[in-house]
Amino acid sequence: MKLTYYKGSVPNFGDELNTYMWPRVLPQGFLDEDDSELFLGIGSILWEHHPKKARKYVLGSGYGGYAAAPDVHDGTWDVIFVRGPRTAAQLDLPPSKGICDSAILLRKFDLPPAAEELGIAFMPHYHSFSRGHWPEACAQAGIRLIDPRENVETIISEIRGARMLITEAMHGAIVADALRTPWLAVRPIHAENAAKWSDWAESLGLDLNRHPLQPSSLFEFYVSATKGRRYYEGRARKLGKSAIAKPADRVLISLAARHLRKLCRCEPQLSHDDRLDNAFNRAMEAVEDFVRSRASIMERRP
Repeated sequence: MKLTYYKGSVPNFGDELNTYMWPRVLPQGFLDEDDSELFLGIGSILWEHHPKKARKYVLGSGYGGYAAAPDVHDGTWDVIFVRGPRTAAQLDLPPSKGICDSAILLRKFDLPPAAEELGIAFMPHYHSFSRGHWPEACAQAGIRLIDPRENVETIISEIRGARMLITEAMHGAIVADALRTPWLAVRPIHAENAAKWSDWAESLGLDLNRHPLQPSSLFEFYVSATKGRRYYEGRARKLGKSAIAKPADRVLISLAARHLRKLCRCEPQLSHDDRLDNAFNRAMEAVEDFVRSRASIMERRP
C-alpha cells in the first residue's frame, strides 16, 4: 500500500507530515510501493485524479475544492474517516466519517522538544515565500518566522516552543492546536486556500476567528485584490518584477510588519480539551480498526 500525498516543487509542512507521522503510527512494513493500493492521509487530496483502478484508503484527508470531487461510491474507495463535516457532506458520506484531520495523531508519540525562547511566531503559507517578503516583514516586526518548507521536526519543535503561533498555513493551526500551542488564524492571501479551514475547525466545534493579513509585496497585493482569480495567468508575477515593485514592496513590507505587531496583541484560540481528546480517540480507534482489518485480510490470502 503506497503512501500518497501532494508533492509540490518545494516541501510543505502539511504534506511532509505524512512521511514523518504515518511510519510512526502504523506497524512496520505496513506501507510499501505497491500503487495498486493507495493510502491517503494528511492533505486536501480527495480529487478525481487518482488512478481509477487503484484501491484508495482514506484516513483523515480532506476536500479542498482545488479539483472536482471524486465519486467515493464507485467501488474503489474505502473511506475510514475524513477531515471534517464539510468534506463528508461534499462526498455524500455519513457525518460520523468527518472526524478530524489526521495530523491530530501527532499526539500519540514523543515529539521533538520545544524550541526555547521563541516568543510569538508567524507561519506563512508555503506559497507566500515565492510571492511575498515575509522574512523581512517578520524581522521588522520582531517576531520569529517559521518556514513551512523546513524540516518537519524543526517546525514541530518551533510550534511547541512558541508562546503563540500566527498562521496563514492551516496545518500550522492544526498541529499547534493538537500540541496545545495557542494560535491565531489569518485569512490566506490566496483566497482559494481559505475554505478548507472551516472543514477542520467544525470537526472540533471551533468558531473560527480569522484575521486579515496585510500583503508583504506588490505581487501578493495583486493576488489578494483579485482573490487569486488571475494568479496563475502570469500577470501578478510580471507585476512583481516590474519597475514599480521595489519601492512598493518596501512600503508593503513595513505595513505588513506593523500589522503583524497588531496581530500579536490579539486573543489566540485553542479547541476545548474534551473535543480534541474525543477527536483524537475516534481517529486513533479508526486507524487501529483499519490496521486490524488489513492484517486479517493478509492472513487469509494464500
